[in-house]
Amino acid sequence: MDNKKILIVDDDPDIRQGMHVRLKASQYDTFFAADAFSGMAEARKHRPDLIILDLGLPAGDGFIVMERLKQVPFLAVIPVIVVSARNGLGNQKRAYEAGAKAFLQKPVDDAEFMSVIRQALGEPARTKTPTLHDQGSV
Repeated sequence: MDNKKILIVDDDPDIRQGMHVRLKASQYDTFFAADAFSGMAEARKHRPDLIILDLGLPAGDGFIVMERLKQVPFLAVIPVIVVSARNGLGNQKRAYEAGAKAFLQKPVDDAEFMSVIRQALGEPARTKTPTLHDQGSV
């Protein structure tokens, strides 16, 4: 089975890299865009299973990206998780109204981040993999 493809659209290279490391460790394939325009281009090119989207982007904000995604039938069905430093219930409400499946505030807790991704992809929650310590002594 192929790994799920996730597009990360964020203008901060450190945040993109941090998300990439977390997602790669969970066997997801990632690719990136640093602005709204390239985010749309990458979504068209790769047809991801999920889009992680920042709101504060150059060349149009995340709300514009979600609006444009809805205009393309094969992109309109891709779940979007908004991960943003913009706070306030207004932004969160607007993101959900625009079609976001989830809204996470930066900085994001790793466990919550991965749980929301699995949920958006329709995957079961993963249980902790047992370690040698958990298995006790032999």
